[in-house]
Amino acid sequence: MSAPLDIPVAILAGGLATRLRPITKKIPKSLVPVAGKPFLAHQLELLHARGIRHAVLCIGYLGEMIQREFGNGSTYGIRLDYSFDGPKPLGTGGAIKRALPLLGDEFFVLYGDSYLPVEYRPIAEFFRHSGKLGCMTVYRNEGHYDISNVVFRDGEIAVYDKKNRPPEMRHIDYGLSLFKAPVFEPYATDRPFDLTEVMGKLVRERQLAGYEVRERFYEIGSPTGLAELETLLQSKSP
Repeated sequence: MSAPLDIPVAILAGGLATRLRPITKKIPKSLVPVAGKPFLAHQLELLHARGIRHAVLCIGYLGEMIQREFGNGSTYGIRLDYSFDGPKPLGTGGAIKRALPLLGDEFFVLYGDSYLPVEYRPIAEFFRHSGKLGCMTVYRNEGHYDISNVVFRDGEIAVYDKKNRPPEMRHIDYGLSLFKAPVFEPYATDRPFDLTEVMGKLVRERQLAGYEVRERFYEIGSPTGLAELETLLQSKSP
């Protein structure tokens, strides 16, 4: 088990999870059962094993159910805070903007449907040494697990685009990033915006560091991904 890290994690868990309907018609994605437990339980156990001791759940759709189920996080050894979107969905960027008072000066961002078996400490150390305002983890995907969306060249994110995908894209946004809080200052509070907008701006300003990971990612954003993770976690259970 890793020594405790002093950086919190924002978990983006406010989406509608339409690709998992009808499973998510009455429960949020974080509570979808995987290998006998809600998905978020697996996420928190993995985070704790990697040294994380504070997480902020950015929630919207059916978020109260997550708060009732997980409370203050003491069962998992992680202090849990909650940041609600409010009356309208804020998008991934807007949700982080709203959660900034709970996150402090520097924080990880993790997608609420990602299960990422990587060590967090080396990424944090790399980010601090980079001197950049943000850091994206990338995986050499070659279009295998999902459509590649990153040109990673000479240790830098040269292109990040989910719409226009040139053939030289070999990598994919792995689902874990790091930011310094001032990155979000230019954006209005309570204005919906996407994290890709923030990332794109940092790429243009050459302020987005890139950290390549070797372990594949798992996710429950689709029925196929859910089945794959179920198989992985079942194989690990005693």
